[in-house]
Amino acid sequence: MSKLGVYIIIFFAIISCKTKAVDQEEESPSVKTPVSIITISKGTLEEDIELNATSSFLQKWIVRANATGYIQSDKVQLNSYVGRGQSLYSIKTKEAQSIGNSINALDASFRFTGINSIKANGNGFISQINHQKGDYVQDGDQLAVITDTRSFVFLLDVPYELRPYIINKKSLEIVLPDGEKLQGSIYGNMPSMDVVSQTQSIVLRVNLTHPIPENLIAKVKVKKSYRENAIILPKTALLTDETQKIFWVMKLINDSTAVKVLVEKGIETVGKIEILSPVFSSTDKVLVSGNYGLADTANVQVVKE
Repeated sequence: MSKLGVYIIIFFAIISCKTKAVDQEEESPSVKTPVSIITISKGTLEEDIELNATSSFLQKWIVRANATGYIQSDKVQLNSYVGRGQSLYSIKTKEAQSIGNSINALDASFRFTGINSIKANGNGFISQINHQKGDYVQDGDQLAVITDTRSFVFLLDVPYELRPYIINKKSLEIVLPDGEKLQGSIYGNMPSMDVVSQTQSIVLRVNLTHPIPENLIAKVKVKKSYRENAIILPKTALLTDETQKIFWVMKLINDSTAVKVLVEKGIETVGKIEILSPVFSSTDKVLVSGNYGLADTANVQVVKE
């Protein structure tokens, strides 16, 4: 009888412990994830492509020596404006330098000087000087460079696959590094591609109100796509897998439950994204924080709306 009594006591003790454990589980509240939500909005979305445009002068004239000899005088100054036909250099040939005035001493009617004048072959400013007074130069040597200010353009580097978004446009907005905006009209394109970057240069002409230096890199925004009355969500509402091929949002179906809804995304802008499908209503509520890592059906607590 003593053994039977011990067994009965142990049995009731086990039953009592299990009952207490079950009661504790029922009394412990379910864990809820704090989240913030937002309602669906509709509006206009525009997707832009940002490309680089470099300032350049298309027309430059090379001033070259027309004889072998010594530069007697120069009338060039860096960044100074010169006109077509203006005298820039005078060169005394090496023969004249060696002979001196011997020929004129024999016969003054020859009026031999051996000095050749070199004139500007175009209007512009002196952008480069290679030789100065006293230098010995060979026939054909480069003496200076004249840049035609009227040939100033911006060269827009466009990847070939983006040409359809450019060719039908007449003008584009150019934004300089200091924030100044210029309107550039499409003048044409270069006939060759860059081998490394596979980009083609589009020529943009601008009306300048002040000088702009060459090789200045500006930004040009090209409209890629445009959508009115689009379903818009913040990018923080969109979730994806490791391959970034499957996208979904967590939709609130009641006060404390969020479910996973697969979506197809469209246009993306800074901080915003278009949802193509499914079609949400303006009363639908989507999680924008606390949504990462939630299961398909999750218990949530809305802390901010």
